[in-house]
Amino acid sequence: MNYLFFDIECAGVFKDKAKICAFGYCLTDEQFHILEKEDLLINPQGNFHLTDRKGEQGIVLPYKYADFKNYPTFLQRAEKIYALLQDKNTLVVGHAVQNDVKYLNLESKRFSLPSFAFSFADTQFIYMNAISDFSRQYGLGAIAENLGIDFTAHKAVDDAYATMRVAQALCQRENVGLFELIQKYEIRLGKIQNYEITQTTSKGFELFKRNREREKEERDKARAAFHIFADREKRKRAKEGKLKNKTVCFSHVVEVQTATAKKLLAKALALGARVTFRAEECDLYVCLDDETGQRKQSVLNRGARIFSPEDFEKYTESLQ
Repeated sequence: MNYLFFDIECAGVFKDKAKICAFGYCLTDEQFHILEKEDLLINPQGNFHLTDRKGEQGIVLPYKYADFKNYPTFLQRAEKIYALLQDKNTLVVGHAVQNDVKYLNLESKRFSLPSFAFSFADTQFIYMNAISDFSRQYGLGAIAENLGIDFTAHKAVDDAYATMRVAQALCQRENVGLFELIQKYEIRLGKIQNYEITQTTSKGFELFKRNREREKEERDKARAAFHIFADREKRKRAKEGKLKNKTVCFSHVVEVQTATAKKLLAKALALGARVTFRAEECDLYVCLDDETGQRKQSVLNRGARIFSPEDFEKYTESLQ
């Protein structure tokens, strides 16, 4: 069994097309001995429109863009790419590979080619299973640094090689082969067939998702309970008080700390304050010190006063 590590660069990615301009790959045997290593450069048949994840300009590929019109098109490279990815004696591996598989899928449709049909593993996902952390996605550079691998993002083939080194390091760390590592963490390979892509998953990830959904349900229930309390208690608001012309709002994080939020709201209402659930309408905002996000930004834009729960309690007590 061989391993095919690959990475893709695109001249531009749109809803219905991905103009692939580089297919870099590193083919190894099961001991990670390199059999082939190449950067297949491709004429994207279109202009380069490079953006970051936010859709902003800024990404620069390490190639001379003017040269790409002289390279073979994806259609002309297709036979080799299909053969590499669909070899029955090869396990396909990428890093954050879901995107690359999506690009291949879009290009196959763009040129009216048959659907790709292969299974794939993801070193990013394997790493997340290995450290039992699914709360964030880890970039290739960050993982390489953690594993002591020298890595400088450059061409697609270099990223493919770095992906191979990550897989090799993970296997060496646990003294197992790549298939054994995948089996150890009960990872189910991703798959593309009939233009449909199935994501890679694992027992650990499915448990994480269930726990996350349960925690969200609990937070939603806690917030709902606080809103019911606030709607009831605001009818008892003092008509006069030192906060008569002020409106207070609590962050979502504080709202789910129901006992604390109820206590603080009661103090504010006793001083004549009004309550709102819309942060952009408040004069007084209660949140944790390390909170960020759009709601807090709207408060800052409004010029409202911001308190921690502890400081807000002291503030209301000072007004009594």
